[in-house]
Amino acid sequence: MTITLSIPESLKPEDGRFGSGPSKIRPEQIAALDAGATTLLGTSHRQAPVKQLVASIREGLREFFHLPEGYEVALGNGGASAFWEIACASLITRRAAFGTYGSFSAKFAASAANAPFLEDPVLFPGEPGTYRLPELTKGVDTYCWAHNETSTGVAAPIRRVPGSREAGALTVIDGTSAAGALPVDISQTDVYYFSPQKAFGADGGLWVAILSPEAIDRAACVESSAHLEGAHRWVPPFLSLTTALNNSRKDQTLNTPAVATLIMMENQIRWLNSNGGLAWATTRCAKSASILYSWAERSEYAAPFVVDADAHSNAVVTIDLDERVQASQILSILRENGIVDAAGYRKLGRNQLRVGVFPSVEPADVMAFTKCVDYVVEHL
Repeated sequence: MTITLSIPESLKPEDGRFGSGPSKIRPEQIAALDAGATTLLGTSHRQAPVKQLVASIREGLREFFHLPEGYEVALGNGGASAFWEIACASLITRRAAFGTYGSFSAKFAASAANAPFLEDPVLFPGEPGTYRLPELTKGVDTYCWAHNETSTGVAAPIRRVPGSREAGALTVIDGTSAAGALPVDISQTDVYYFSPQKAFGADGGLWVAILSPEAIDRAACVESSAHLEGAHRWVPPFLSLTTALNNSRKDQTLNTPAVATLIMMENQIRWLNSNGGLAWATTRCAKSASILYSWAERSEYAAPFVVDADAHSNAVVTIDLDERVQASQILSILRENGIVDAAGYRKLGRNQLRVGVFPSVEPADVMAFTKCVDYVVEHL
């Protein structure tokens, strides 16, 4: 049965976009696109105007993440899923270990399992709603997990596996839905990679990776060994991290990028840094997340899906609903009222809301969202 319900305008958020997948675009970013219509869009990515844009992104990220000495920012075509294949081709020497505790953290492990020149990965699985970090394992040269599991709303700590660095192993972290929303000490990683369509307010089609000197050396050694006679490994140019880094040092990408994505990302980075950088962004996200968690804990029909408060994500918040209240019905009514993209992850299959609280989301809009949900449930 279809139910039509009008939510009072006084309750509605000013901006009703709460997606955990696509980013929320600020009006200033649209203005930047408009300004770039005659100066940047349609311009060759190997010419000065676009190269200056890429240079600003790389320098802005260096400032935002307070990069340690020797770390470099690389970027390339494709998203985080493309970077999984790059890591398999260019970073993992023989065998990797993975913490897998949701759909996205498991996908990188699946790529490694499918790579014919790598040994089977070592998996450390965790139940959805929890996290599991890999443990020191003999023969493992790369340790991998996700900072934020987008599918479940779990945030995992970022710290090197004890003994891994001494063993010469790399730490490779998927920061796609965490970067810019959760605190991180980059020195605890060798590769921190992400796509720009979350906290960095852009469209997809791009990956960004922050690389330690050890990761840069590893990629060069892996690629060099792939050219030796009798080698079974193949590192095509599109999956070569060394090629991507060499292009990034020239402030460009291997292939033509989506210039609109670069414009929006550059504008977002400048906005974040002008407001206080990573500390400001993570504090803002924590405030929005706390509104949702506190509301759910007080509610008679809702509760945080992630039980361990220390694992609560401040980037993507997942809320379970009582079986008497159907999320699909609530989401349908919210959408009719202009409040969109708060659905749970489809493959998780729970009666759930999932709300992205990235830096562009106003905390006041998050509060309004909770009031709108209460209104809908009360009037069903």
